[in-house]
Amino acid sequence: MSFGSFFYQLLISPIELLLETIYGVAGLFCESAGFCIFAMSMVMNILLLPLYNQADALQAKERDIEKSMEPYVKHIRKTFSGDERFMMLQTYYNQAHYKPYYTLRGSLPLLLEVPFFIAAYHFLSHLAELQHAALGPIADLGAPDGLLVLGSATLNALPILMTLINVVSSAIYTRGAPLKDKLTLYGVALIFLVLLYNSPSGLVFYWTLNNLFSLFKNIFYKLKNPRKALRLLLAAGGAALLIYTLFFSALDKLILKALLAAIALAMELPLLRLWKGRAPLLRSSRPADYRLFLLGGLFLAVLTGVLIPSAVVVSSPEEFVQLTDYHSPSVHVVNAALCAFGTFVIWLGVLYYLSGPKLRNALEAGIWIVSGLAVVDYMFFGTDMGEISSELIYDSSNVYSLSSLFSPEAIITNLLVVLLLGLLLAFLFVKKKRLVRGAYAVLLIAIVCMSGVNLVQIQRAVPVLKQAAADMQEKDRARISLSKTGNNVVVLMLDRAISSYIPYLFQENPQLEEQFAGFTYYPNALSYGGHTNFSVPSLFGGYEYTPEELNKRSDEWLADKHNEAVKVMPVLFDEAGYDVTVCDIPYAGYRWIPNLHIYDEYPDIHTYNTEYGEFFYGTEEELQSAAAQRSRLWKRNFFCYSLMKCSPLVLQKPLYHDGTYYMRVYSNDLSADQDLVQTVNQAIWDMSHASGRNSNFLNSYAVLNALPDITVVSESGDCFLMMTNSVTHSPALLDEPSYTPAAHVDNADYDAAHQDRFTYEGREMLVTTVEHMTHYQTNMAALMKLGAWLDYLRENGVYDNTRIIIVADHGYRLRQFESMIFGESSYEDVMCYNPLLLVKDFNSSTLTTDDSFMTIADVPTLAMKDLIADPVNPFTGKPINSDAKFAGEQQVIASSDWQITVNQGKTFLPATWYGVRDNIFDLSNWEKLGNW
Repeated sequence: MSFGSFFYQLLISPIELLLETIYGVAGLFCESAGFCIFAMSMVMNILLLPLYNQADALQAKERDIEKSMEPYVKHIRKTFSGDERFMMLQTYYNQAHYKPYYTLRGSLPLLLEVPFFIAAYHFLSHLAELQHAALGPIADLGAPDGLLVLGSATLNALPILMTLINVVSSAIYTRGAPLKDKLTLYGVALIFLVLLYNSPSGLVFYWTLNNLFSLFKNIFYKLKNPRKALRLLLAAGGAALLIYTLFFSALDKLILKALLAAIALAMELPLLRLWKGRAPLLRSSRPADYRLFLLGGLFLAVLTGVLIPSAVVVSSPEEFVQLTDYHSPSVHVVNAALCAFGTFVIWLGVLYYLSGPKLRNALEAGIWIVSGLAVVDYMFFGTDMGEISSELIYDSSNVYSLSSLFSPEAIITNLLVVLLLGLLLAFLFVKKKRLVRGAYAVLLIAIVCMSGVNLVQIQRAVPVLKQAAADMQEKDRARISLSKTGNNVVVLMLDRAISSYIPYLFQENPQLEEQFAGFTYYPNALSYGGHTNFSVPSLFGGYEYTPEELNKRSDEWLADKHNEAVKVMPVLFDEAGYDVTVCDIPYAGYRWIPNLHIYDEYPDIHTYNTEYGEFFYGTEEELQSAAAQRSRLWKRNFFCYSLMKCSPLVLQKPLYHDGTYYMRVYSNDLSADQDLVQTVNQAIWDMSHASGRNSNFLNSYAVLNALPDITVVSESGDCFLMMTNSVTHSPALLDEPSYTPAAHVDNADYDAAHQDRFTYEGREMLVTTVEHMTHYQTNMAALMKLGAWLDYLRENGVYDNTRIIIVADHGYRLRQFESMIFGESSYEDVMCYNPLLLVKDFNSSTLTTDDSFMTIADVPTLAMKDLIADPVNPFTGKPINSDAKFAGEQQVIASSDWQITVNQGKTFLPATWYGVRDNIFDLSNWEKLGNW
């Protein structure tokens, strides 16, 4: 990290984050970019008003001191020279208790303005939504206004207006001040004119509003009793806002109306003055203790900047790296820590330094109470929000726990705890200051130690990640070999592909029936668990590797058994003389990023990881844009996520904001044509509308899109491909009916016209949530891309001589068919254990359906049928067949412990087990076996 990046993340990022959040929240009330800029300016100026007032007071004090000292300083400078003058001045300064660097206090308002200007400049000059946004006579807030036309010349009016306001405000502010102070402010006004003249008009509009606010402030403080006038002005504004909110607002969300009403009521508080001199925490007689403030700031900085981000990263370090642009996953913790320290130590420290005794006491008390509440909210509330992605987005399928988490009962319970604990902490602050200091020390030591453990574990993963990045750089471009005259076998696993969708997908898109001609669809297929770590071993290794059988080998590590299972078919086909290619095998080496070095002892097996940036759906500019956006997301959102997790439940959902954390899209994250918004997060507004793109979906989709390009057809030989793709595991809202990624999705018309697509032969499939729709769409997208590849195989003469098995490791608990739900638990849904299974044999040409009972453990037998006689597991010596399917009840594990960083012992962690046989759709065939 360069010094410039370090400085920016520490000092500027907290301000920019605040600006971005205010802008985003304002957009909830009105989508006009001009209104959002106006709201951002007003809120920032109101928040900073006490800060600037204290800075102005220090500046005025400095002027008075300098004015009183001026005759003596002039006399010394006139009378003495050289070292003698220096010694006399030093002596006088010491006698007057004055230090020369105190002159910097006179420049404090200007110094404070610089970082806020940098933050606003960076945010607004790169904000994508300002492009082509109009405001009155300004046609494009993303470009200079060009409002003044003089002949053939065009002048920008806003910068000139901004400068005039700035000059008038400076003249009022410096009335009676020395000439040098006036010249300084006039010079600054001219500098801003030069800097902002050709800037986007949205940025200049913001700074013009700031200068206008400053002008009103300077006029206001010339009044006889400015504080009284301010109270009356705020009260009048609050009353107007309350009336507007209650009787005229068109807002349809209750929480937004409540927020406006709360702001309006808060504006009435200064008029009431009920708190003056009565709140014990604000008594000026109580001496301020900067140590309490510093301890509180450090505690919140470590909690939100180190502990919480490191806890997320340590759960799966591999998810938080980009192999094409490798940086240690610890850098995310460093960036979050810098932003947190900048917020709670530096900027709150500046406020504390500039505050009087009352406000300092309030800050000390406030930071103590907030620290205590943050710990309780983080440790005991909102702890079961489900799986979270590397983009810090919760899996929306976890609707059951989320609805329980944010239920009125849960929120009220949390608020009561917060209220009671807040009162207790306030009492301790007033009565037990020594106890407060001790509590801070204990809490700081605890979270530093916990953070240290997390960071050590993250660093342990770094060597493997570096090796994976190096492997990707050294590897040649992935290639799939298929033969025209030999036998080809393809086993393609689509992670989480939904079997029950097939009839509906083929009904909506009849072309798929033609493309998949020759395949047999097995709807009555079973997986042995609802997550990849439970299912993949049996899919690639056969019945020896079901969860039940893996647990029987209790003296061996799960990782070793997993690696053994995924090598079974490649090794057997390699020994049979096939040209073997292996791609993206899940959890190879028990790593999130597959460690394909497990195949190193078989040099003829070709291995590739294709889903980590080698392919991209779009242009090179879009690839760079996506990388830039993901980098900015990680720099920003880890700290935002921490703030959300430390907040009461009533605030967590608004702060989370559907996983966007109010993040805006930057124009330097756009492609060259400035029309495509390439984001890492996709913001989905409803089942028909979304903006942005899901990067995980794109990485996998790009591989399927590239299949024809990377398939190499040879004239002879036998070939075997074992490959995994996760496109169906990354649900996203796509553009219909092409089912392709789009920057802006609007499927309202298509959805309204095709409601009947979710009914097949009288059986209706429930599609009522975003989760339902995105899973349906991504499954359609996967089949359409595979269909295009199948057409390519036909065109190149390698379709008939190729056996293709398209299989999922498991289904998903979407509860879309009432007839498939056999219990109350989300895992008691047949869809969870019903994987896609499509099989095309050699020279097959008819699309058929077979209701025979199948399991994913049949895949090795299906792949080697009639090609490898009496296959034997090369690692155990046992025959590979499907006899176990008919030997008795099949045992299925239902567990949410899918993380291989957690479930990595010698047997799977205790879970609920079910037994099933024959027809899995007959709910009477399902039996709960117990928990072990």
